[in-house]
Amino acid sequence: MFYLSEILDKKVWDRWGKEIGKCRDILTGFDEKVFHQIVAVEIKEKNGHIKLVSSESISSLFPNVTISKPVIEITVYVPKGNELYLKKQVLDHQIVDVEGKRVVRVNDIQIAFTKDAYYVTGVDVGNAGLMRRLGLKKMTELFRKLSKNPKTEGVISWKDVAYVEEKDPLRLKTSQEKISKLPPADIASILNDLDRPTGQSLLQKMGDEILADTLEESPARFQIDALSRMGSERAADILEEMDPDEAADLIASLPHEKSTVLLDLMEKDEADDIRTLLDYPSDSAGGIMTTEFAWIPRGLTVDKAMAFLRSSEDAQEVEDMYYIYVLDEKECLVGMIYLRDLIMAAPTIEVESLMDKDPISVLPYSSQEETAYLVAKYNLLSIPVVDNKTGVMQGIVTLDDALDAVLPTAYKKRLPRFF
Repeated sequence: MFYLSEILDKKVWDRWGKEIGKCRDILTGFDEKVFHQIVAVEIKEKNGHIKLVSSESISSLFPNVTISKPVIEITVYVPKGNELYLKKQVLDHQIVDVEGKRVVRVNDIQIAFTKDAYYVTGVDVGNAGLMRRLGLKKMTELFRKLSKNPKTEGVISWKDVAYVEEKDPLRLKTSQEKISKLPPADIASILNDLDRPTGQSLLQKMGDEILADTLEESPARFQIDALSRMGSERAADILEEMDPDEAADLIASLPHEKSTVLLDLMEKDEADDIRTLLDYPSDSAGGIMTTEFAWIPRGLTVDKAMAFLRSSEDAQEVEDMYYIYVLDEKECLVGMIYLRDLIMAAPTIEVESLMDKDPISVLPYSSQEETAYLVAKYNLLSIPVVDNKTGVMQGIVTLDDALDAVLPTAYKKRLPRFF
């Protein structure tokens, strides 16, 4: 095992010991394998010409770069267009450490010989990589021995690297697939740390649902910038996938002309929900509520209630279901039951015998502070918002949104997300 910095700018020799030039770069191929094979060495010849030598003609890369043939018999490598230049495209560039869920800078690149070929096995993002490039490798090894730490610190396995060069669509697509598997909060953090062109390139290629979840976890500035750079139709699709309260906050932050266009492009039901939320002050229960919640009509037995929830489009929109609200024929709130209690009860029992007939609720114009107080006092994960005149249930305020008024954003983000 060795590192790219240990062979860059080193002399290249042919099999007879004749100096050919210097190693200028190393090229890897691109395939679905975990570790990418080195396919060529870029050499700057003594006359100044640049030549790509196929790995077939390389007998050794370390400690010396040696060609296995005389100069006149060297196999010249013809690029296929999918190669990765390790010095030019990876060294000193940003990459995403998928395992560590972070953006890091590549200080050196690890290479190993396996069977009959050389492969890239990792990237060094630690101080050791910098020290090595400064010619202080022996000092680094001495410190490691003195600290009794034999491990190679700061090296990320190549399988955990997401290459994010925005001008390389082939590899960017593969990296995007890796990153998309991470939790939305981690994706948001990564996109926020990347430079703008790279972050936007990754963002544009994400699926609508993943992108919507990611934007919900992103700072307002990033949300606005991302939506502004999208076509209006796709931006409307993203807003439809977001929770109504999150979408309403984002819409409210956009210029009036832009928000009007997006609302007109959205499905009528989703747009109406957002318009309703926009009618309330931003610091009121109505302004921070979501219109997505699970409910059942009154008068059902447990088995019929479960059947209703399975077929309910409203229930299907709720990602994390904890409370089930019971509404009458006018959609007025008449009770609440825990989903667990509903599941554990005998099928023929009437829901009304199990439900809380006087659930804690707030009015649409109740302050956010009052809402947070009630949520904390009664240990609720969400609280229903009920119209003070008609008794019609308008939506729910979830725990994280209720506490946003009294907790700093950094602490709020650490709360478990139930809705």
